[in-house]
Amino acid sequence: MELPEGIDFTDASTFESGIPHDLFAELRRSAPIWWNPQRRGAAGYDDDGFWVFSTHELVQEVSRRNDVFSSWQNTAMVRHADDAPREQIEVQRAIMLNKDEPEHTVLRRIVTRGFTPRAIGGLRSALAARAREIAQTAASLGHGNFVEQAACELPLQAIADLLGVPQEDRLKLFDWSNRMTSGDELDAGDDPLVAIGEIMAYAYAMATERRARPADDIVTKLVQAQMEDGALTPEEFAYFVILLVVAGSETTRNSITHGLIAFHDNPDQWTLYKRERPTTAVDEIIRWASPVMSFQRTALCDTELGGQAIRTGDRVVMLYASANYDENVFTDPHRFDITRSPNPHLAFGGTGVHYCLGANLARLQIELMFDAIADHLPDITILGPPVRMRSAWLNSIKALPVDYGTCPVAH
Repeated sequence: MELPEGIDFTDASTFESGIPHDLFAELRRSAPIWWNPQRRGAAGYDDDGFWVFSTHELVQEVSRRNDVFSSWQNTAMVRHADDAPREQIEVQRAIMLNKDEPEHTVLRRIVTRGFTPRAIGGLRSALAARAREIAQTAASLGHGNFVEQAACELPLQAIADLLGVPQEDRLKLFDWSNRMTSGDELDAGDDPLVAIGEIMAYAYAMATERRARPADDIVTKLVQAQMEDGALTPEEFAYFVILLVVAGSETTRNSITHGLIAFHDNPDQWTLYKRERPTTAVDEIIRWASPVMSFQRTALCDTELGGQAIRTGDRVVMLYASANYDENVFTDPHRFDITRSPNPHLAFGGTGVHYCLGANLARLQIELMFDAIADHLPDITILGPPVRMRSAWLNSIKALPVDYGTCPVAH
């Protein structure tokens, strides 16, 4: 096939039915580095378009070359509102995701204190208990929306525990996260900046409270670091809370939801999982879901990659959702295989300095949630098609009707 005239890989309509695998395969085959033209001002950027990198090799190379490809220059976000003011883009530079060296290293070193292997390992028993309770509660309901009743719950509860947020406030985190990431679906009178302001105010209040009453949570660790060496500004702290809420809940929730769909469509794999619980399953679920479909970088200097000249200031978009299905890396990539090994997917951002800080926490939650589903909801079935969020950035599902297999359902 040929690429359709006027295709734009930042346009949500390109992803209405999910990852456009045929388009991505054509990119990898015929134009692994492809110029995506855009009118000036579209998606918020005053340029004529961007380069699209679609193969595993190219996406990984851009991820590694943080000396050449900047997150700070134009942020990692591929699309903002059309004709958005430049200030709306630049304010997001306070998020760790959008920082370059050396600031990124300084900030990451501080926040890593809450994500050591020991810290994550210490959460296992508590999160396993939470996962069991979530599955048992879903079983008592008989049927419903899997996203809200099951997939979102463990990530939200884990983030609430990490931050020291009262569990009764976790639905506030859910609402803020949805409003911040649903730009293509918001009503005309709604504004994601309002949600950002609300969560920042909540974060400032948490910081003030922890200064007075320290606790065993990430907020206290960050506040102490701020008081000890001043390396973390109040804005950086608040934006880290935003990053943790969005990256820690949206992506894991969507991986769990896509994983359930994959198991439903591949019942042999569900049978295998229930019987053997292979340790390779989690990474295959994440590869399959590719919950973050793309991020961008900006060239800091003239360079060449894959034989293509890239000019200073050019934006390059890394299609993780294409790289994770690259036929040159993954044997039979469109086969959902929970025993796949090795599985060098790039869903956590490649192997560069921006590799996902919460990767091990995400893996743990997905493992525990599917263990709980296998134990308490082994006969779960999907009753209808998923309701997708309109997004060219997140492979997100808002609703998935299911029968939990625990009582008769009127169809």
